[in-house]
Amino acid sequence: MRVRAESPADEASVRAVHVAAFPSDTEAKLVDAIRANGNGRVSLVAEEDGEIVGHVLFSPVEVEGTQGLGLAPVAVSPGRQGHGIGYALIKAGIAACREQGARFIVVLGEPGYYRRSGFRPTHLGNEYGAGDQFMALDLEPHATAALHGIVKYGVEFSAFA
Repeated sequence: MRVRAESPADEASVRAVHVAAFPSDTEAKLVDAIRANGNGRVSLVAEEDGEIVGHVLFSPVEVEGTQGLGLAPVAVSPGRQGHGIGYALIKAGIAACREQGARFIVVLGEPGYYRRSGFRPTHLGNEYGAGDQFMALDLEPHATAALHGIVKYGVEFSAFA
């Protein structure tokens, strides 16, 4: 398995992975909207034998005028789930976000899954009323410690809330 940057030629395969991985096409539409607005900051695919089997996307978030990135969505083809592909995509994505100078990353998801990648519940609020499922990963020491308020996702997310 190889993790690499998404290319324009991957769009249909990425969409197919999201449609297959989730009960509706909401995540696929979210990826399309983020891509169409030019707001994908890190978009990686997992490829096995020339086939796209996973995808992760990071897009801008903001709290109190401070920019960070949000991890959403991540998807792995159903037949390949449970083989570490999602974890590999997330770890590579975190590294790419760090290289781009991101201060922090937030995610809304299963705590047990995302803790493996270093995410922890955060004191920051979120637009979805999530509790412990809303987590942050500081890429700079104490990046979120002095921040307060609600993390705002891009406009693309409001269309699917």
